[in-house]
Amino acid sequence: MADQQRSVIARFFSGIWNFIDGTRRLVLNLLFLLILFFIVMAFIDTGESLILQPKTALVLNPQGDIVEEFSGSPLDQAIMQATEQGISETRLRDLVEALRRARDDEHIARLVINPSEMSHAGMATLLELEAAIADFKTSGKPVIALADNLQQQQYYLAAMADEIWLNPQGMVWLDGFSSYRNYYADAMDKLDVEINLFRVGEYKSAMEPWIRNDMSTEDRNASLFWLSSLWQQYLEGVSRQRGIPLVDLSAAINGFADRLDAAGGDFARLALELGLVDKLVSRPEANQQLASLGAAARGSEGYRQVGFEHYLDMTELQQDHANRNTVAVVVLEGEIVRGMQPPGMAGAESLIARLRSLAEKPEVRAVVLRLNSPGGEVFASELIRREVQALRESGRVVVVSMGDVAASGAYWIATAAEEVWATPATITGSIGVFGMLPTFSEPLNKLGIHTDGVGTTPLAGKLRLDMPLDADLRRIFQRSTERIYADFIAVVAASRSMSLEEVNRVARGQVWSGVQARDRGLIDQQGGLPQAIDSAARIAGLGSDYQVRYSEAEISAFESFILDMTGSAMARVGWPMQNMAWSRLPLLDELLADLRFLSAASGEFTQAAHCLCRAP
Repeated sequence: MADQQRSVIARFFSGIWNFIDGTRRLVLNLLFLLILFFIVMAFIDTGESLILQPKTALVLNPQGDIVEEFSGSPLDQAIMQATEQGISETRLRDLVEALRRARDDEHIARLVINPSEMSHAGMATLLELEAAIADFKTSGKPVIALADNLQQQQYYLAAMADEIWLNPQGMVWLDGFSSYRNYYADAMDKLDVEINLFRVGEYKSAMEPWIRNDMSTEDRNASLFWLSSLWQQYLEGVSRQRGIPLVDLSAAINGFADRLDAAGGDFARLALELGLVDKLVSRPEANQQLASLGAAARGSEGYRQVGFEHYLDMTELQQDHANRNTVAVVVLEGEIVRGMQPPGMAGAESLIARLRSLAEKPEVRAVVLRLNSPGGEVFASELIRREVQALRESGRVVVVSMGDVAASGAYWIATAAEEVWATPATITGSIGVFGMLPTFSEPLNKLGIHTDGVGTTPLAGKLRLDMPLDADLRRIFQRSTERIYADFIAVVAASRSMSLEEVNRVARGQVWSGVQARDRGLIDQQGGLPQAIDSAARIAGLGSDYQVRYSEAEISAFESFILDMTGSAMARVGWPMQNMAWSRLPLLDELLADLRFLSAASGEFTQAAHCLCRAP
C-alpha cells in the first residue's frame, strides 16, 4: 500500500515536471523560430525594396504618443512591432530627422502628413515639429495632409501642410484646452481613510484631490493662466498656418454649436466653410490624385510613398564617433524616481550612470539634457542635479532643453545647467514640495483588525499605515517639507541670480508656460532642441565642426543582434502598425497615477517635487 501511494505521488510530481519541461521547450522553440524568421527575412530579400525611387512621397504618420524616448527597452520595442502588437509611441527626434534628410533628397518629391493614428503631442512638441516642417518647406516641395477625422492636436499637425484633404464623412474637432480631475475627499471620508498631506506653497495642488471635492481657488486661477497662454499659442499657430484671422477662428470655435446647426450637422462641410480644410475627398480619391501629381505605386497604396521610419532605415547615416567634437544629448523623460529604471522612467541611478560615462569620453565637449518630466522624488532629483554639477566641473558645457513638461523636480535638476532653453509652450515651474501619507486604521478596525504594541521610544514603530499618524511625526514631516522647500528656493535663487524673495513670488507651486517663465526669469532662452544644441556647441567653442549623438542606455550584444535582424526584416516586409491608444482608460490612468504617491515603498514617507501635470 505504501509502495502504491509512493507510486501515485511520484507520478503526480513527474507529471508536473513533464508539464514544466514541455512548456520550457515550447517557449525556447518559439523563440528560436522567431529569431530564425528574422534572420531569413533579413537575407532572402534582394534589397530592391530598400532602393528609394524618384517622385516618392515621404509619409509622416506618427503612431500613438510623440515622445522624447521610447518606454521600455529597445528589444521590447522591436518585439512589440514584430508581433503586430502595434506601437503606442513615436520619437520626436525621428520625425525631425526624417524631415531634415528629406528636405535635400532629390528622390523625395513631397511630404504627406497623416496624423490619424497620433494620440498625444504637447504644444511644445508641436512647435518643434512646426519648425522642422517649415525648414522642409524651404526646399519648395509641397506638403499635403490627409485625414478622415482630426482631433485638436492632430489638426495642429495637419495645419502645417499647404493643403488639408478631409474625408467627406470626417470632422475637425477643436474645443480648447482644459484641466479637469476627479476629487476623492468624500470617498476617503466614507472609507474612513485619513489623508495626511504636507506641502509648502498654496499653488502646490498636486494632491488636492485627496483632501477636497473641488478645485481650490488658487489652483483654478493658476491653471487657467497657463492654459490660456498655451491656447493662445495654439490659436495663433492655426491662424498663421491657415491664414484665418484670429478673431474669426476664436469666434468659430466658441460658437461651434450654432455654426454646426447652420451647416445642417455636416462636420466636414463646416470645416471647409471655415477654411480649416481645403478639400473634401475620400481616401481612394486622394490616393489617385497624389499618384497623378507624382508617381503611382505598384501595389494598392495608390501613390509612390515611404513611411518616415522606413525612410530613416534606408538613409541611415554612418558617423565616426571617435575623436570628433561631440554634443551629447541625454533624455530625461517620465517621473523622477530612485534606482535603475528602464527608458521612459527617469531613474536616478540610470541617468547618473549615463552622465558619468560621458565625463569619461574626451570627445564629448558639451551635453544637452533634454527634460520632459513633471518631476518626482526630491531625493532622486537632488542626486541627478549634483551629478549634472559634477559633469560641468569636469569641463563639459551642460545646457538644458525643456520639452512639453519640465516642472517641479525636473526644474530642480535644470538649475545645475549653464543655460536653460524652453519653447513658449513648455510647462515648467511648479517650484514647491509635498508629501502625503494615508493611514487606514479606521477601515481596518471595521474589519476587526486592530494594531497594538510597544516601543522603546515615543516614535518607535509609529510610522505605520495601520495606525493614526502620530502628532510628533506630523510635526516632523511638515517641518521637513518646509525645509526642502527652502532648499529648493535657495537652489533656484543661486542659479538664476535672484533673491529668495523674488523666487518665492514666482514659486509656491505655481505652474507657468514657457513664455511666462521667461518673463519671470526662470529660463534663459526660448527655442527647441536644435537651438539648445547649437547654443551648447557655441558655448563650448566648437564652431560648426561637431557631431550630435544621443546618449542612451547600453544594450546587450544579444539585444543588438535581435534589433539588427528585426530592423532589417521590418524595413523589407513592412510590418503593419496598429494604434493601441483606444485601449487606454483615462480615468483609471489618472487614479493609478495618483495612487503611486499615496503608498511609499517599505513604509517610508516620500517627499516629492511633482506637479502631476500633463501637456494638454
